[in-house]
Amino acid sequence: MLTINTIHKAYDGTEVLRGISLEVPAGATMALLGPSGCGKTTLLRVVAGLERADGGAILFGGERIDGVPPHLRGFGMMFQDYALFPHMDVAANVAFGLRMRGLGRAQVAARAAEALALVGMAGYGRRRVFELSGGERQRVALARALAPGPRLLMLDEPLAALDRELRERLQEELRAVLRQVGVTAIYVTHDQEEAFALADVVALLNAGRLEQAGPPEAIYRRPASLWAARFLGLRNLAPGRHLGDGRVATGLGELAGTLIGELAPGADAVAVIAPDAAAPAGASRLRGELESLQFRGRHYRVGLRAAGGQLIDLDMAAPPGAVGDLVGLGLTPARVLIYPA
Repeated sequence: MLTINTIHKAYDGTEVLRGISLEVPAGATMALLGPSGCGKTTLLRVVAGLERADGGAILFGGERIDGVPPHLRGFGMMFQDYALFPHMDVAANVAFGLRMRGLGRAQVAARAAEALALVGMAGYGRRRVFELSGGERQRVALARALAPGPRLLMLDEPLAALDRELRERLQEELRAVLRQVGVTAIYVTHDQEEAFALADVVALLNAGRLEQAGPPEAIYRRPASLWAARFLGLRNLAPGRHLGDGRVATGLGELAGTLIGELAPGADAVAVIAPDAAAPAGASRLRGELESLQFRGRHYRVGLRAAGGQLIDLDMAAPPGAVGDLVGLGLTPARVLIYPA
């Protein structure tokens, strides 16, 4: 298990990491998720030993590794730009870390070939780096990182430079490889879909602080704060006043929902209506005019202009009417989240 204990880091007096504590179970993949500048890559570099923390401790398997040089930690690193050597062929790139460990030529060749086969690149050993596509380079970089058998694999937005279709396909392949190898991994990304697809645990960072950590579904279904909800794309916000018992008086009417945090009756609150909140027999009713309908394959994106003028976007299996119709939609309380304002 990797333990990150109250890590602080500042540059020129500006705090970048503000007391972050996390645990990554053995064999699990943890995604560090958050916007640019939130401290994801800095935390990764501290774990790798490429940066020294100003306070806190890093432990692996119960032993502190803060003072252990990066090359002796037994960790692997995969970068966004892949950092492949252009003057070497594929096999030599994958074998580089193995040779640095002083392994024999036959052992190096065997483990490099095994790593290439693992990522679907068997037979590519003699290819030059410039002959490869972006996806193939990504696989070679992954093979190079895995070949030495790292105790911990760290990946810094390795799919960011790829187009969407290729990125989605490689997400599935990367997840399968990490599960097959059983390596503990930390994956840095600003893309929530990528984090949810790859990780067993997601750590959401905000301005150098840990906002929330847990399984992907829990993070999505119960964001711990209004900031987290907005970062995850929940844009239907209805400010109002908490009436008690998870009920809020808003410009959209009285909404029943799930209280996140503590709120006294009469306190200012914000109701967040998730896109999948619409339900035939919901506890609340949302009334308005259907302003837009977009077919998106598995669902329709419904734009409802409420009586107060606010536009609410909902995802529904079938359209509730035609554009211009006045409709009333039920909202399930589990998908209406209520936060302190």
